[in-house]
Amino acid sequence: MGDTGYGIDPKVVDDLATQIKAVVDDGVQLAVTVGGGNIFRGMAGSAKGMDRSQADNIGMLATCMNALALQDAFERTGIPTRVMSAIEMRQVAEPYIRRRAIRHLEKGRVVIFAAGTGNPYFTTDTTAALRALEIDAECLMKATKVDGVYDCDPVKNPDAKRYESITYLDVLSKELHVMDSTATSLCMDNHLPMYVFDLTVPGNISRVLKGENVGTIVS
Repeated sequence: MGDTGYGIDPKVVDDLATQIKAVVDDGVQLAVTVGGGNIFRGMAGSAKGMDRSQADNIGMLATCMNALALQDAFERTGIPTRVMSAIEMRQVAEPYIRRRAIRHLEKGRVVIFAAGTGNPYFTTDTTAALRALEIDAECLMKATKVDGVYDCDPVKNPDAKRYESITYLDVLSKELHVMDSTATSLCMDNHLPMYVFDLTVPGNISRVLKGENVGTIVS
C-alpha cells in the first residue's frame, strides 16, 4: 500500500516487479506468497467482534486482489506469471496444485500463491512456510519494512541490536515475532532457512540471493 494508508499503490507494485525481473533474468526460480493486510486483516476484524473464520475468509480474498495486481505488474515488465489460489476462482486464477506449481517454476514462470492455505486461523507467514516446503525451496525470504531481526523493537529503541544470524529456537524463546510461531516451527522442523530483509530498499532481493549481508538469516 506504500504511503497511501490503504489499498494498492501502483508505484510500489511496479518497483517490486522491477526487482523481481532482475532476479528472474538471472535464472532464479522464484515463488511469491502475498498477504492482504493492506486491504483487510482477519485478526483485526475478529478483534472487533466479527466471527474469526469469516474474517479470515475475507482476508484470504484480499490476498487474491493483491496477487492479481502483482501479476499485472509482473507481466507488464515481461515476467511470465501464474496466480495459484487455495480457494477456487477459475475465472481469474488457477487452483493450487503442487506439481503444477513446480512445473511452472521449471518453465521460468513466477508463481504467486494467493488465498493463504484456504483455511482460517492460518497466517500468510504459515502459508509461505508451507508452500516453500511443498515446492522444495532452498530458502524462505521474509520481505518486511525492517532490515532484519532485532533483539527489541528498533522503532522504539534506537539501541536495538540487529542479528546477522539467529536460530529458530532463539526466535521462539525470545518471542522476536519474525514470523508467527507456527511458521517458525514449520521451518525449524524441516530445516528450511529463513532470510529476513528490508524490501523497501531497491535491489535487496538480488543482494540477498548473492549472499550480501543485508538482513538476518534464521537457521
